[in-house]
Amino acid sequence: MSEKETNTQQEQDVSQLLQIRRDKLAALQERGQDPFQITKYNQTHHSADIKAGYDALEGKTVSIAGRLMAKRIMGKASFCHIQDLKGSIQCYVARDAIGEEPYADFKKLDIGDIIGVSGYVFKTKTGEISVHAESLTLLSKSLQILPEKYHGLTNVDMRYRQRYVDLIMNPEVKDTFIKRSKIISSIRRYLDAQGFMEVETPMLVPNAGGAAARPFETHFNALDEDVKLRISLELYLKRLIVGGLEKVYEIGRVFRNEGVDTRHNPEFTLMELYQAYTDYHGMMDLTENLFRYLAQEVCGSTEITYGDKVIDLGKPFERLTMIDAVKKYAGIDFDAVRDTAEAKALADAHHIEYEPRHEKGDILNMFFEAYCEENLIQPTFIMDHPVEVSPLTKRKPDKPGYVERFELFINGWEMCNAYSELNDPIDQRERFKAQDAAAAAGDAEANHTDEDFLNALEIGMPPTGGIGYGIDRLTMLLTDSPAIRDVLLFPTMKSVDSNSN
Repeated sequence: MSEKETNTQQEQDVSQLLQIRRDKLAALQERGQDPFQITKYNQTHHSADIKAGYDALEGKTVSIAGRLMAKRIMGKASFCHIQDLKGSIQCYVARDAIGEEPYADFKKLDIGDIIGVSGYVFKTKTGEISVHAESLTLLSKSLQILPEKYHGLTNVDMRYRQRYVDLIMNPEVKDTFIKRSKIISSIRRYLDAQGFMEVETPMLVPNAGGAAARPFETHFNALDEDVKLRISLELYLKRLIVGGLEKVYEIGRVFRNEGVDTRHNPEFTLMELYQAYTDYHGMMDLTENLFRYLAQEVCGSTEITYGDKVIDLGKPFERLTMIDAVKKYAGIDFDAVRDTAEAKALADAHHIEYEPRHEKGDILNMFFEAYCEENLIQPTFIMDHPVEVSPLTKRKPDKPGYVERFELFINGWEMCNAYSELNDPIDQRERFKAQDAAAAAGDAEANHTDEDFLNALEIGMPPTGGIGYGIDRLTMLLTDSPAIRDVLLFPTMKSVDSNSN
């Protein structure tokens, strides 16, 4: 049989199996037992709770609900496994216990059906904690066929597109997203305890600023205006600092019109916080304590494993200036580089590409990216970035070509970005002008002048520390996930024709 004939036969076989499921549903409906008419079920326990509390629950009646994942028919008595939110548990189903007709219905159930089981807790002869069914209810009929446990949902693209099936078939995937939820709730608990206030700011904005990124654009029909999806949370949160809210944070989606790779998704979750009357050193202390807290809360230890690396979040984080990092890993001292022409000559000698508009600070940042990032496995704060790549940051008083900024690197990844925020409206206007010029020269990621934000700064903003954390990348680190799509329930995917899927 040719490959084409084999595929055709398989499609016919699947079609017949799907029809059988629909026929079973139709038969139930004709008998007045339509599962889709059931509106609720009194679920008293989850599988893991029964196993953990067996000593107290032995012989007691419980009601569980979940998806039928395995079934072994053995004459007058059978076994099945029910999977719920917290795991799975075995059920013993006997004809004499539930009745002849319900038992006949049980035998017709399909893998994937959602059922409720009420019965008492016991241990089988092999010592497995189980539920001895006394009644069984079909709550929802599965009209599709689940993949086989070990041979089915292995296509990575399909796993991302059909995350609902991925969650059913792969317990470790469900665990990742439970941990993601715990990470976010732990962040909120930590910041709330530190006196921060959670706020919400606009997603549709006239001027998408606060980061170097190309925005998505759309049209607001009611106002007949073009607007952009936000690329950052920064400029609105700073307006709140101006308004006297001294500690604010937001956890929300931002959108950047860029490519997709293992660490980038065009829409992602960002957390930004701003604190009045502190600087980037205060942000470093807060970040170090927050990361330790999250590791302990989510992973149970400040020592975590990512791939084959052991990362220690319990030790004091290393602190290096960007110049010191380039000196350490590239052997070049940019303090000795006199001007942009000399920096570009170094870039040429080291095969680092740049554009004519780039200045000395841009070249330093390129050397850092080329030589340093991959070496920063243990937590390291990289401080004092060049002003050219930091348009919203306060300059260092003793070194005005550099700014009070840091990025935290772990596992070679940038985990967060923090500033002593620029609160000089005159300096900010000049930097916006430079960004406007860069945009005019072809930089699609440059910021544009935001007059309302400048007005807020002219009202007066106190000295402020600010920071942004990528929640997705943080989740990757704490769940040992190799790609950002593994920690996004519904990652951005290229559309497919439903008829060809």
